[in-house]
Amino acid sequence: MGTPDFAVPALESLAAAGQDIVCVYSRPPRRAGRGQKERPSPVEEAARKRGIPVRTPRSLKDESEQESFATLKPDIAVVAAYGLILPAAILRAPRLGCINIHASLLPRWRGAAPINRAILAGDEKTGVTIMAMDEGLDTGAMLLSESVSIGPKTTAGELMAALASIGARLVLNALDGLASGTLKAQAQPREGVTYAPKLSREEERLDWRETANTLGRRVRALTPSPGTWFEYAGERIRVMDAELASGSGAPGTVLDGRLAIACGEGALRPITVQRAGRSAMPVDDFLRGNPIPPGTVLPVPG
Repeated sequence: MGTPDFAVPALESLAAAGQDIVCVYSRPPRRAGRGQKERPSPVEEAARKRGIPVRTPRSLKDESEQESFATLKPDIAVVAAYGLILPAAILRAPRLGCINIHASLLPRWRGAAPINRAILAGDEKTGVTIMAMDEGLDTGAMLLSESVSIGPKTTAGELMAALASIGARLVLNALDGLASGTLKAQAQPREGVTYAPKLSREEERLDWRETANTLGRRVRALTPSPGTWFEYAGERIRVMDAELASGSGAPGTVLDGRLAIACGEGALRPITVQRAGRSAMPVDDFLRGNPIPPGTVLPVPG
């Protein structure tokens, strides 16, 4: 049961290991692109390539959906960033229950956006926890975990790929341990609980009143998606990469000819930017066609 790219390596790992995948559950296709054509999720695409049956209910709350799931008679359900709440009837249906591949070291960063929140908070490490699911929000007992460092330049996309690979490996170990009865669940610590809510649209805009360090982490935490941006001349300029710069001034003030921008503390220089409908480009190339002279004061959110 999974939807985005993060869940694909786990599906591929299970299939390659010879696990009998009786069905894949994923979120329904969404309209995307200029033609607004329905596009299946990455997990659905991967499953169909392997000839695995796929179901895409909009909700699992209906009794008919719960009964349909139960008729599969699964030994276990493996969940990875599925995106739907699993009611109690779903959690109880598999013989060995449901396990979740969660992209944090629980109990830190329970919730929807653990990878992004870890980078935003400046965490030096995170990891993957294989968890036995219950009805709470990522409150289930822990089965296995593995940590990984977050580097000073690590983006959310890079961290997601690393954690997805770890999760794909750990879940096989978890299945073996559960099947043999040698793996015992351990309750999460009561201390150190934090929550990782979904990213908001407001967080995508760079607020120059924040510190340069904070904004640098924001760029990395929202790259490659949904991305960060600032406004200039009524246009949104997306920032794909940035670095700390020298200098100071009123927040939003352009300090030099290479777009160092004063923040609430320190300065930040975009390295790679993108105009709407255009390709991403180095900031120097952008400035040759779209000069933003020193002394310009970029707007901050109202």
